[in-house]
Amino acid sequence: MAFIKRNYGWILVTILASFPVFILLNMVNISISNGLTILLVESTTGEGRTTLEMLYHVSGEFAIRWMTAVLTCTPFFILFGVTNLFVRQAMGIATAVWSLLHFIIFIWAEGFLETFTQVNYVAGFIAVLILIPLLLTSNRKSMKWLKVTWKKLQSLAYVAIFLSLLHVAILEKTWIIYTIIVGVGFIIRIPIVKEKIITFRKKRNVEK
Repeated sequence: MAFIKRNYGWILVTILASFPVFILLNMVNISISNGLTILLVESTTGEGRTTLEMLYHVSGEFAIRWMTAVLTCTPFFILFGVTNLFVRQAMGIATAVWSLLHFIIFIWAEGFLETFTQVNYVAGFIAVLILIPLLLTSNRKSMKWLKVTWKKLQSLAYVAIFLSLLHVAILEKTWIIYTIIVGVGFIIRIPIVKEKIITFRKKRNVEK
């Protein structure tokens, strides 16, 4: 019970981040009887996409959703005064894992060289490259070892979200939703806005 209480955030994020994997597993047939073979299950969607297209569409959607969620952690703290650094790290790991999975599926579908044929593909590729060191350093040992450098490294997440939004914007219109959420979050982070929100929140807590 003590372990669950101490790590409830990690456990919750892990469950939420792992759940969509079952959606992807319904689209493939994995066999290990004669070596590892992965076959696509066609006609599993009704959206006019092939199974392979749906695989990297779904993985990309969850990658951008987790990335957006990570960037709302600080605004959430400013608004409500609740924070958990290690939950945010878990969300960051979910972002990186889904982004890497999305990239791997894309390479499987289109080939690695296709990455460099369009601006949105290049933007997505660079975002994935940025997320890799963030993933590898998302642990307490790296925090202690890198110290101040750790925060500077993690701030590269802002570059990754910009490139990811560019990647999504060129592909489809849903980028507007993520841009609005991230944009509002950055407005809340503005020092004068942040200070007024915190002051108002503290005043209300005192009145209660």
